[in-house]
Amino acid sequence: MSRVGKRPVPVPSGVTATVDGQTVKMKGPKGQLQFVVHDDVSVKFENGVIKVDPRFETKRARSLYGTARAQVANLVEGVTKGFEKKLEIVGVGYRAAVQGKNLQLALGYSHDVLYPIPEGIAITTPKPTEIVIVGNDIQRVGQVAAEIRDYRKPEPYKGKGVKYAGEFIFRKEGKKK
Repeated sequence: MSRVGKRPVPVPSGVTATVDGQTVKMKGPKGQLQFVVHDDVSVKFENGVIKVDPRFETKRARSLYGTARAQVANLVEGVTKGFEKKLEIVGVGYRAAVQGKNLQLALGYSHDVLYPIPEGIAITTPKPTEIVIVGNDIQRVGQVAAEIRDYRKPEPYKGKGVKYAGEFIFRKEGKKK
């Protein structure tokens, strides 16, 4: 049995939650989100908390209800606080800038990379070598960060590229003469 799934998810004041069949909808100060729970999991909203339980005593149901509870908790956190990912750019001449609805990246290619900023995501560049991605959906924020990082992943010899803030890059020693 999941230890995470046993805990109910408290819904704070200022957030309206509705459970309609298998669909959980949250509305708060940072917007609104919804999540469709798998059929093997039952969801109940009562007394200001959302309770997630396995519908059957199968291995699949037991494994899915902890995930469903974590998803519902992410909805609550997304509509109250939101999520943020920071990226760092390492390399001479590597930089980023927001221009309108695009993120312009100079990553050592013969051309600048233009990344269109998706709806519901805000990207800022406090420094030319730092990118901050903010949104209310944890999956979309992580996906955007991963797509930007994929343009130039950090390489192990000099560490040049786009990396997550706080990410450790395993460094290799170069050729010896």
